[in-house]
Amino acid sequence: MSRKPPEIDPKSAETITFGGFVFLTKKRKLRTAEGKAIDLRSQSAEVLSTLAARAGEIVSKDALMRAVWPDTFVTEDSLTQCIADIRRALGEDAHAIVETFPKRGYRLNADPPATAPGAAATGRARSRFARAGFILATIVFVAAAVGAYHGAEIWRAAPVRSSDMPRIAVLPFDDMSTGADKGYLSDAVADGVITELARSKTYAVIARNSSFRYRDKPTDARQIGDDLGVDYLLEGSQQKIGDRLKVTAQLLDAHDGSHVWANSYDREIGDLFVVQEEIIRTLADRVGHRIERAWPESSSARVSALHYHLMGLSKLDKDFSAAGNDLFRQLNLKAIEADPNSQFGYMALAFSYRNDAVFGWHRQEYTFEEALKRAAWYADKAILLAPEDADAYYVRARIHTEAGELEQALARYDQAIALNPSKSEILEASSAPLLFVGRIDEAIDRIKQAMGIDPFYPDWYHWDMGWALYEKNDCGAALTEMRKMSSIPSGAHRMLAGIYACLGKEREAKEALAVFLKDSPGDTIREQRKKWENSYTDPVRFERWAAHMRIAGLPE
Repeated sequence: MSRKPPEIDPKSAETITFGGFVFLTKKRKLRTAEGKAIDLRSQSAEVLSTLAARAGEIVSKDALMRAVWPDTFVTEDSLTQCIADIRRALGEDAHAIVETFPKRGYRLNADPPATAPGAAATGRARSRFARAGFILATIVFVAAAVGAYHGAEIWRAAPVRSSDMPRIAVLPFDDMSTGADKGYLSDAVADGVITELARSKTYAVIARNSSFRYRDKPTDARQIGDDLGVDYLLEGSQQKIGDRLKVTAQLLDAHDGSHVWANSYDREIGDLFVVQEEIIRTLADRVGHRIERAWPESSSARVSALHYHLMGLSKLDKDFSAAGNDLFRQLNLKAIEADPNSQFGYMALAFSYRNDAVFGWHRQEYTFEEALKRAAWYADKAILLAPEDADAYYVRARIHTEAGELEQALARYDQAIALNPSKSEILEASSAPLLFVGRIDEAIDRIKQAMGIDPFYPDWYHWDMGWALYEKNDCGAALTEMRKMSSIPSGAHRMLAGIYACLGKEREAKEALAVFLKDSPGDTIREQRKKWENSYTDPVRFERWAAHMRIAGLPE
């Protein structure tokens, strides 16, 4: 459910003071009068900015929610958490600075401009901070402002780059069509990509009215990158010929103009809006995936929490094993040390403990239940820190799945998909609880949809499709699917052993299980029964799996 555009326009004043604090309205930063930075979550800073725009006035809850979450349905709990966060930052228990008016809203009681304490000192401090390049908060709020202000260029002056968060500008797509369709689909594609990419919290997307100002101008990637302060540019073209639609897209490195990725799409025009949605989702997912995986390789020595998180993801992608999972966890512990208020490290630790539970890694240190309990704690922490991050709900859904809490898992997946429908990984992973409850064809359809969104999908999609086909008792097709993986990780060899056993290939089943047990020693039928017996709504299906594990040589 989307909200109407906000009816609140920010005032022109660059600073506003209250209770010994200074709020920099353009940068969305809170400081003491002496210039010391005060941490605020991005949504909390947006709430404070909206209140500051109408300081001294009562701002209704609905107006605040429209301004801060214009395209996302949230409850009043999200707003209440932000108000509490602001009050904690201000250290005010009396609620005198941010005042509550029951059933009406909130009011920011600011100092009169003429008596603002430390204004000159704050101005000098602000200049020093700007020169020093402390701009992470500004970038986060630029991404949020895409929806809130429909592209208002709130950071037009002196754009600067960030080493902490990659920024992307989507240029208007050149339209090579003729007739009535010219100019229509081209903007729709670019607009859709901006909308989909803006849902991510791992990079910032420039507002359309800034990037679209380069329409019909020669593309000099480095010049545009300098103008907008971005790291990547996405450009493309579209042409309708009869009943065919051709779209090309390419991603450029704005630092040197080099090509990062390119693809072309040739589709039947059919239903124009269906084709439009397919192209938007494919582009959005592929561009997002490409940036998120490429960024750690080009990060500077002074890495942020986000860099550590993405480095960990890259390592785990390359080595999905107990050792790879340990490295993944260590990098994300560093992410938490770098920024304990960022959700990225907590999400990753949740996933790492989920992996320990599922694959029996560190079984000697903690039980399956203890590993899931740790995973749930970190996932809940991530959701608390970032209630609009789809990945936080995605990780929590996976933990619910492993705990046999299938209804909760499906509900969390629905939340994640609503927050980021273009992320194919979330859609694909939602097949797991469907398989446990016996909705096998629906699970296969979801995996296929995810493959359609991202034609460069990762290997583990084949792994899950192999599982789905095994559950469908089509073990020959399941084996074919598993063999499509470029390299079968040790964790997938248990599934491979079950498929071989299903096909009557006992020797191959035992060989595959031996690979799995080398990385996960101590696994037994009893351990698997404890993990999954309650997850399968049909006990016959689990007994079939247990019988195949016995053929592969797994001890009782």
